[in-house]
Amino acid sequence: MSDLFNRAKALFGRSEPEAKPAPVKKKPINPWHAVSIVPGPRACAAALELRDQRFLSRSAPTLPLKKCDNPACTCRYEHYVDRRGAPRRAFDLGASIAGYDGPEHRAKTRRGRRKTDE
Repeated sequence: MSDLFNRAKALFGRSEPEAKPAPVKKKPINPWHAVSIVPGPRACAAALELRDQRFLSRSAPTLPLKKCDNPACTCRYEHYVDRRGAPRRAFDLGASIAGYDGPEHRAKTRRGRRKTDE
């Protein structure tokens, strides 16, 4: 019976569709990779407006910008590891985060609470 079925499939040219491999989703190497727009020599107003902003690379506006009026646009992306710019925390600026920056005054005693701990 299956032989008859296989001959009929071959006769009518219908074969089972080939299974397509599932598309491989690429994980971003750095999910916080960012870009900023560096305006070219004769940049439009839209590029100058966005000059100092950082965007996550997956949500950055495409170049040339939609509002760009320069047919020979020379704007480009500048890449950054992180979207954040300057140091943001006290520790990044060299400040002590412990709260006390002097010498240790606690007495060095035996370790443990038991009499047998030494």
